[in-house]
Amino acid sequence: MRTSAFAAVALLAGSVLVACGSGASGDGGDLQNAKVAFLMPDLASTRYELQDKPLFEARMKQLCQSCQVIYQNADSDAAKQQQQANSALAQGVKAIVLDPVDSAAAATIVKSAQAQQVPIIAYDRPIPATPADYYVSFDNEKIGAMIAQSLVDHLKTEQAEGGILQVNGSPTDAAAGLIKKGVHSAVDSSGFELLAEYDTPGWQPELAQSWVSGQITQFKDKIVGVVAANDGTGGGSISAFKAAGVKVPPITGNDAETAAAQRIITGDQFNTISKPIKIVAEASANVAWEFMQGKKPGGKATLYNTPSELFVPTVVTKDNIKQVLFDSGIMKAADVCTGEYAKGCGELGIK
Repeated sequence: MRTSAFAAVALLAGSVLVACGSGASGDGGDLQNAKVAFLMPDLASTRYELQDKPLFEARMKQLCQSCQVIYQNADSDAAKQQQQANSALAQGVKAIVLDPVDSAAAATIVKSAQAQQVPIIAYDRPIPATPADYYVSFDNEKIGAMIAQSLVDHLKTEQAEGGILQVNGSPTDAAAGLIKKGVHSAVDSSGFELLAEYDTPGWQPELAQSWVSGQITQFKDKIVGVVAANDGTGGGSISAFKAAGVKVPPITGNDAETAAAQRIITGDQFNTISKPIKIVAEASANVAWEFMQGKKPGGKATLYNTPSELFVPTVVTKDNIKQVLFDSGIMKAADVCTGEYAKGCGELGIK
C-alpha cells in the first residue's frame, strides 16, 4: 500500500515539476515571487510545526525557487484561522492550502477565496459544506477502520472478554468524523461491547484523559481495549490508566508521532498509523503549483464533490515498527531510542 502511495505522488510530481523563474507564468500572470498560503489548524499535534510545514516549504522551493510560503497555525481557533486566511488573501496569495480547525466554519474561507479566484486545497481534513477546489489526504475512513480492526483482531487472539472505549477526534473536524465512521465499521461488528464513546474537543489529550478516567471509574476491568483516533488522544488515554494505577489495555493511535513510537516500543500503546506526511505535503504543493499556473488538476477520486487524492496508510504495531518506521527512514533511532527507550529499541533490533 505504501509503495502505491509513493508511486502516485511520484507520478503527480512528475506532471508538475516546472522551474519557476522570471518568465514563469500562467493564466494568473507572472509567478515570480508568487505567494502561497499554508494554513494549519492546531498545536495539539506536533506534526504541523515539525513535519508538514518544512516538508511543504521544501517542495514549493523545488517547484518555484522564488515563491514565498505564508505559514500560519490557528492554534485550534476557527476565528483566528479566518483572520489568517483573510490576511493571506490581502497579501495576494495565488493559492491557499488549508487544514481547517472547524470544517463547517471553513466554508466561509472557501467562499472568500473563490470569490477572489484564489483556489483552495483542503489538506488532511475535508470541507464538506462548500467544496474546495481540491482535497489531499490519507483515507481517513480507512484509517479508522484499520486501527480498530487491528485492535479487534488482537483482542480476539488474546481471547479477551469485556468491552471497548472509543475516543474520537474533534466534533468540528470532518476528518475526525470519517475516522469515527471507520472505527464503528470495525467495532460494531466485532462482537465486543462498545461501552462508551467520546468526541474530544480540539483533539485535546488532556480532555481525552479526563473522560477515560471517568470511564475507568465506571467500568473498571471490563475495559479490554481503547480505540483512540490519534496519538494525542491515545496518549491521554494511556495516562488515565496509569494515573488510576491499573493495567493499561491495548490502546490505538494515529499519526506515528515520535512519542507514540516510543510508547509502542515500551508496550504502552498498541498501534498507530504511519501516513508519511511527506506524501501529502508534497502532493499538496504539487497541486497548489498547478493551480498557480492556471491549470486545473483532476483528482483520482471525488469526496464531498471535490476532486481528491486519497492515499492509503499503514498500521504500525510492535511487530512491524522497525520495518515501517525505521528501516524506511521515516524515523531515526537517534531521535526515538533515547534514555529509557534504548533498551526496548535494542530488543526490537532498532539501531
